[in-house]
Amino acid sequence: MRFDRIAILDWSAASQPRRGKDSIWLGLAGPDGVSAENLPTRFAAEARLRALVADALARGERLLLGADFAFGYPAGFAAQLTGRTEALAVWEWLAGAIKDDAQNRSNRYEVAAAINRQFPGLGPFWFHPNGHDLPGLPLKGSTRHGYGPLDELRATERAARGAQSVWKLGGPGSVGSQALTGLPVLWRLRAGFAGQVAVWPFEPVEDAPVVLAEVFPSLLAAEVKAAMRARAMVPDEAQVRLLAETLLRMQDQDAGLAPLFAAAEGTALTEEGWILGVGQEASLHASAEPVPLIPPRLRDDCFAMPQGVNWVPVDEALARLREALVPLAQVETLPVAAAGGRVLARDVTARRANPPRANSAVDGYGFAHAALAGPGPYTLPLVSGRAAAGQPFAGAVPPGSAIRILTGAILPKGVDCVVLEEDCDSDFARVAFDGPVKPRANTRRAGEDVDAGAQALPSGRVLGAPDLALLSALGVGQVAVFRPLRVGVLSTGDEIVADPSAPAAPHQIYDANRPMLLEIARRWGYQPVDLGHAPDDPAAIAEALGRGAKQADVILTSGGASAGDEDHVSRLLRDSGTLSSWRIALKPGRPLALALWQGVPVLGLPGNPVAAFVCTLIFGRPALSALAGSGWRMAQGFTVPAAFTKTKKPGRREYLRARLNDQGAAEVFASEGSGRISGLSWAEGLVELPDGAAQITPGCPVRYLPYGSFGL
Repeated sequence: MRFDRIAILDWSAASQPRRGKDSIWLGLAGPDGVSAENLPTRFAAEARLRALVADALARGERLLLGADFAFGYPAGFAAQLTGRTEALAVWEWLAGAIKDDAQNRSNRYEVAAAINRQFPGLGPFWFHPNGHDLPGLPLKGSTRHGYGPLDELRATERAARGAQSVWKLGGPGSVGSQALTGLPVLWRLRAGFAGQVAVWPFEPVEDAPVVLAEVFPSLLAAEVKAAMRARAMVPDEAQVRLLAETLLRMQDQDAGLAPLFAAAEGTALTEEGWILGVGQEASLHASAEPVPLIPPRLRDDCFAMPQGVNWVPVDEALARLREALVPLAQVETLPVAAAGGRVLARDVTARRANPPRANSAVDGYGFAHAALAGPGPYTLPLVSGRAAAGQPFAGAVPPGSAIRILTGAILPKGVDCVVLEEDCDSDFARVAFDGPVKPRANTRRAGEDVDAGAQALPSGRVLGAPDLALLSALGVGQVAVFRPLRVGVLSTGDEIVADPSAPAAPHQIYDANRPMLLEIARRWGYQPVDLGHAPDDPAAIAEALGRGAKQADVILTSGGASAGDEDHVSRLLRDSGTLSSWRIALKPGRPLALALWQGVPVLGLPGNPVAAFVCTLIFGRPALSALAGSGWRMAQGFTVPAAFTKTKKPGRREYLRARLNDQGAAEVFASEGSGRISGLSWAEGLVELPDGAAQITPGCPVRYLPYGSFGL
C-alpha cells in the first residue's frame, strides 16, 4: 500500500480562534518536501482539508490523511446511541448534532449531556467549563455511575502508551472534545467525495484514492522532543511534520506501510477503530529521521569568564557573548502577508519555480530560432492569435512562423526566441526583422530566478517587503517565524524619578534610561516590556526581576551593575542568580553585568545614560539579535576623515558621539563627559577608536558607525 502524499492533522477543540501551541496543525509530506500549516479555526481547517483532497484527486495522487483523535468509542457505545454497532453510524449521528461556527464556538458540551441522558445512571462523558453546568454532564469523572458496561479505554488505547479516555471533555490530556468536533468534519469530507474516501479500519482501503486513518503522534515522542529542541518548533508542529515525514519515508522499506494497516481483529474493525502504527512502533522509530541532540539553551555558567581575567577587551567580550547565546524566542506560523519584520525560524524552499514556465521578457514576436536561415533580414508569416500574460496561446507555432507575444506570456510550443517589437515591422499577416538574432533572445527560462525546491530564504532572515514579494511569487503562503523577542527594561536607583512630569529634588534625576531602552527595543522589532523603576532595595529589585522573568525573554537593567555599596543589582544577581561581572575595556561604560535570573538572561547596563546607550549598541544589539533568532548582527562601519583632534591613551576602546559634516568628515561632540546626554541627540553615530594609543588629527581616517547601522 503506497501513497503519494501524507497529511497528518493535529486537531483542537479550542473555543476561540487560536494559533501556535494547542491549535490545529496540518503536516504535509510529499514529492515537494515536508511542511506544516497552522490553521486558526476548525472552519478553516475543514475548508483546507476539502481543498487538499480535491487537489490530490485532480492530480491523480493517492493521499493518506491521519487525524489525531479517536475514530471510534469503546464497544457498546455505538449500538446504545444509534442502534447500530458501527463507528461510522456515530460519525453520522454527531454530524447531525454538533454545531460549530467560524469562530470555534460549538455545542459539544450540550451534545455530550444529551448523549449521557440516553444511558442509565450518570455518564459516560464528563467535564464542563465553569459556569456551564448541564443536567447529566458531571464535572468530575469520579462522580459518574451506572452508565452501562462501557470501558474507559478502547483496545487500541490500552496498547498505546499515554493514550487518554475519550470520555474526558476537558482539562490536561483531554481528547473527548477533539473527537466530538472532529468526527463530523471527517464525515462531511467522506460524504463530499463519495466513493473516493475510505476510512480505515472500517472500510476497505486497498484501492481508495484517499484513506482516512487515526494516528497518535506521541508514538514518536522521543523524536518529537529532539526535533522541538533542534528546530525550535512547538510540540504540535513537530508532531505533524515528523509523523508525516516518517510515514512517507517508511514506504521505501521492504514492507512499506502494510504492517501498519494490519489492524487488530474483532470490534476494532467495525466499532472501536485502531490507531495506525500501534504495535509497530519499532518500525516507526527506525524510519524516523535522526535529529541531533543539543544541550540546554543557556547554561547557568554561560557568562562566566576564566579565572584571573579582569579587564576584557571588547572583541573578546563580543566573542564570548556570541558563543554563549542561542535563540530563545518561540516559533509560530504566520501567513506571508502578516510576517513582515519577523525572523524566519527555518529555511524556506520554493513551492514553485519563478518564473514557473519559460516566458517572454519583452513585447514582440516569438518563433523558433532554428528555423531562421542565413544572417537575415527575415520575414516570417504570423499565426492567428497571440500570447499574453495570463492568456497563454493554446496551440503550437509551426517552424518558420511567428506569433505576436507580450511581456510575461508563456512561450508557446515551437517558440524559443523573441524579437523586440521596436525592431520589427508587421502588416498583421507577416513580421520582418533584421539579423543576427541570438538563440533564446529576450526570453526567460523556467526557474531562471528561483527553481522549485531551491532555498528561497535562509533561517534568521528578518523579512522585509522584498522578501514577502519573493515568497508570494514562489507559492509560499505561510512561514515559520520566531515570535518577537520580549525585552524587559528595569531602571534602579534611589536617585531616579520615574515620572518626568513629577517634581524632583536637587539630589534626584529623571529616568532617562528606561524610555531610551524601551524605544531601542521597539525600533529593533522586539516587544518592549516596561518593568518600571525599583529603588535601591534588594526586595523590590528581586520582585521586579521576578516579574520580568515571567513576562520577558531577556531583561535589561540600568544602574547598580558595578561593585559599589549601593550596587544592589550586582549583589542580588550574585547571591540569588548566576552573575558574571564583566569589566570591559571600553569608554564609556566599563561594567557590564551578565546573569540568569530564574533562567532568563539579564544584561546589567551602567546607570549613566551615555554609557548605557553605548553598551546597548555595542553589546545589546548583537546579543538580542542572537536571542531573537536573527543571528549575530554587528553594525557596519566605514572609514571617513576625522574633523577633530584627539590624543588617545592605550588600554581601552573608545566610542565618541559623532556626526558627518557637509564634507563627509566625522566631527565629534564638544565634550566627552558621559553625563552630557544632549550629545546622544546631537550625534548621528559613533566614532570607534582602537584599543591602542592613537593620535588623531583632522584628515586622519577613523571608523564611523552611523546610528542607522545599529538599526536606529
